[in-house]
Amino acid sequence: MGLMDTIKGWFSKGKDTAGDVAEKSGDVAEGAWDKTKDVAAKAGDMAKDVAEDVKDKFDGDDDGDAADK
Repeated sequence: MGLMDTIKGWFSKGKDTAGDVAEKSGDVAEGAWDKTKDVAAKAGDMAKDVAEDVKDKFDGDDDGDAADK
């Protein structure tokens, strides 16, 4: 009976550990996904700003002399 209790304890502990690891992995993955979305949004905003600046230079709407050259 002692051997069976030991084996059951090992499996129970293994199951608990696996559940903890899976939960932490999910949290890490969710955090990484959130960070990725934030970085992508910032990159999109920056690209939009650059595109608007380039458009303004070609349209002559900027304040500099670049359109006159």
